[in-house]
Amino acid sequence: MTATLMFDLDGTLIDSLPDIAAAANRMLQDEGRPHLPQKTIQQFVGNGLPKLVERVIRHCDMPLDRHAELTERTLAHYSAASSALTVPYPGVSEALQQLRDMGCVLGICTNKPEAPARDILRDLGLAHHFDTVFGGDTLNARKPDPAHLHASFAAVTPTGPRLFIGDSEVDAETAQRAQVPFLLFTEGYRKSPVSEIPHALNYDHNEKLPSLVQQAISKLEETA
Repeated sequence: MTATLMFDLDGTLIDSLPDIAAAANRMLQDEGRPHLPQKTIQQFVGNGLPKLVERVIRHCDMPLDRHAELTERTLAHYSAASSALTVPYPGVSEALQQLRDMGCVLGICTNKPEAPARDILRDLGLAHHFDTVFGGDTLNARKPDPAHLHASFAAVTPTGPRLFIGDSEVDAETAQRAQVPFLLFTEGYRKSPVSEIPHALNYDHNEKLPSLVQQAISKLEETA
C-alpha cells in the first residue's frame, strides 16, 4: 500500500519558529526597532518569507518601499543560522522511515526558500528521506497556488495516490485547489480551529502518521 506524499516543512515536520523569529528580530534590531514576541511573528508565518517581512513591516509601521531590501536582509540573517534553534517534531524521523519502508515516495513543498529548506533538512538528518524539495522561490508560484504543489509531484516518479500533508490554512487551500487529499497536522502553526480547516484526516503525533496514510489510501481506493 503505497502513495506519493508531499509535505509542508515549517510547522509540519519541524518547529522552525524560533529561528524565523530570531532572523526577523535581527532585521528589526538592524533598524533600531524593538524585538517582536515570538507569538506575534508566528501569526505572520505561512505564505513565505517575503510575505512574513511585509507583515512585520506593516505591524511595525515601517516604510513598505523598503520591503525588498528588508526581505533580503532577513533572509541573510536566516540563512546564516537557519537550524540553530530548529528541531524536528517528535517522531518525525521514525515516521518518515516507516513511510519509505511502505514504499511511499516523499517530497517537500514549502514556502520557505529552497536553499535554507535543504540546509535544515541536511542539518537535522532528514534530507535522505526526500526525493525532491520545492521551496517558495523554486518557481514563480508558491502555495496556495496549486502550481507549486503540482510541480512538486511532477518532480518525482509517482507511486499510488497523491496526498499532501501540512499544518495550516495555506496548506489546506493549496490541497483544495490542487484537488489532492489533505492530511492535517494539528500541532503546528495553524491559526484557525481544526474544524474550520478543510482536511480528509488529521493527526496530533507523528507516530500516528503511517497508519493514517494507510487509512487515507484505503479510502481513496474504495472510491476509485
